[in-house]
Amino acid sequence: MQSIPIATACTIYHKFFCEINLDTYDPYLVAMSSLYLAGKVEEQHLRTRDIINVSNRYFHPGGEPLELDSRFWALRDSIVQCELLMLRVLRFQVSFQHPHKYLLHYLISLKNWLNRYSWQRTPISVTAWALLRDSYHGGLCLRFRAQHIAVAVLHLALQAYGVEVPAEAEAEKPWWQVFSDDLTKPIIDNIVSDLIQIYTMDTEIP
Repeated sequence: MQSIPIATACTIYHKFFCEINLDTYDPYLVAMSSLYLAGKVEEQHLRTRDIINVSNRYFHPGGEPLELDSRFWALRDSIVQCELLMLRVLRFQVSFQHPHKYLLHYLISLKNWLNRYSWQRTPISVTAWALLRDSYHGGLCLRFRAQHIAVAVLHLALQAYGVEVPAEAEAEKPWWQVFSDDLTKPIIDNIVSDLIQIYTMDTEIP
């Protein structure tokens, strides 16, 4: 899947469990149904068989794909039924505005601002995209605006490599406020803090 359908699937997943207790439904079934539904929303349709086979390979590395037996058809029906449940719980509001298009625009602008040496010697673009992708492991997509998330991951990428935007000290307002007028430094700090916490999730899972 491409990045936008994956982002939509993650957003559907997080939004569903904001409405429903995590212990009520199998999170792995919800994840499979989220992928299936996101494929429809973003017009990148996935076959339920492919979703089931990938999930089966995740739980049983090196195992054979599931046979088209009663177990397979029961799982397929569960995915479809879960999809319908999610649509009802989310009141059919499953289209979202993602930060990706904003980040692309901001990166192009920033590349024109920075000198060529600073841009070429540091993987700012790659890092910003990686941070954005990882942000979907948590619920940032539900708590913050898409434009703000795009600026925050770019801000963190610049900080990580110690790159400063030229003439920022003399500018009337910070570079990130040029991209989003209603953005404030506390909002950026909150997004960055939440994003950093995501990287501790694996160490906290028992």
